[in-house]
Amino acid sequence: MTTDFRLRPIGYVRSPLADPVAAPKQGVEGAPEATIELDPGVADGLRDLAEGEDVWVLTWLHLARRDVLAVHPRDDPANPLTGVFSTRSQDRPNPIGLHRVRIVALDGTSVRVRDLEAVDGTPVVDLKPVIGGGR
Repeated sequence: MTTDFRLRPIGYVRSPLADPVAAPKQGVEGAPEATIELDPGVADGLRDLAEGEDVWVLTWLHLARRDVLAVHPRDDPANPLTGVFSTRSQDRPNPIGLHRVRIVALDGTSVRVRDLEAVDGTPVVDLKPVIGGGR
């Protein structure tokens, strides 16, 4: 059964990272601070977030390949070819990114975060709280 559906971005990543190849594989591996610029229409959704909290950011990895089903993890040919559903590869049929970030500052619909490895211009699909579990 095929069901079509649409996602609409609620905002975009603003980051000094421009090239996915040069970006860290995970945010905790040296990603610079970035800003998530949200659409004013979703501003009410930010009302209970606070500086210092961790949130999950779901993105649409718009520069990823969608025809890839197996990769060498971490783009290292020494690693065995592995199915994408067992990896964090951006290249996959539905390139949804999952990023755990820490909120540094909130200013209107701008959310300053650290540990976000998404490149500048990446569409943001959703924000969700991290429940339980430390960093």
